[in-house]
Amino acid sequence: MEKTISTRRTRILDQNYVMAKLENLKPEMDELVQELKKETAYAAKRFGWDEKQARLMFNQSARKIWKELIIRDNCHPFKTSILLWVQIPLWIAMSMSFRNMASMMPHQDAAAQVLFMELSTGGFGWIPNLTEVDHSLILPVAMGITNLIITEVNVLSRHQEGSKLQNIATNVFRVISIAVIPIAATVPSCVTLYWFTSSMCGLAQNLAMMHPGLRQLCGIPQSPIQRENPYQHLWTQLQKKMTKKRKKDGKN
Repeated sequence: MEKTISTRRTRILDQNYVMAKLENLKPEMDELVQELKKETAYAAKRFGWDEKQARLMFNQSARKIWKELIIRDNCHPFKTSILLWVQIPLWIAMSMSFRNMASMMPHQDAAAQVLFMELSTGGFGWIPNLTEVDHSLILPVAMGITNLIITEVNVLSRHQEGSKLQNIATNVFRVISIAVIPIAATVPSCVTLYWFTSSMCGLAQNLAMMHPGLRQLCGIPQSPIQRENPYQHLWTQLQKKMTKKRKKDGKN
């Protein structure tokens, strides 16, 4: 588990670094696009391009410019998704490992029996046996709520209204956060505890990486998406959202 958290911590720093670099490229890209529009309009008149051909040449040139910029600053957008592609296999592997330990799989040898005994007697609080499910549902519900909070934090920290695709993705994550609760209620408590711990680490890291001082300490460059008071902004956005919802409910 410590290795998983360490890997995630490193990847989230890389992700924030690349995102900041990409944001800092946008003003430069906007200026180059404006120049490109003028050059394309001039070339269209000189060479007699129609609108379709002019748009095609503009798009090709714009893509080439953007590619050169991200190569220059070594901040390809794909790098922002590496955390996801690394985390998912690790999450699956760790979940299967805990499940196997709680079931003495795949071989019920001496080592498996020792691990099983440690889990069955090394519980805490309301879960003395980590090989059994959490009948109180505290861990499954806590994990679901934590995942919902992570989703809402991402929504509230946006700098502009989400696109249609982003809103769809947000609703999908909300549904998944709720749907995983009954699943977590049917697996051994050690698996649910790992899921909950992973979610809490993710929430803590997301909140921590909003802090300007920590971002500077980690070598993440300043960008337009960085706020001086990010936590105050989250609270303000939450209040606005709740007020808007109350007004909407009042009208209904």
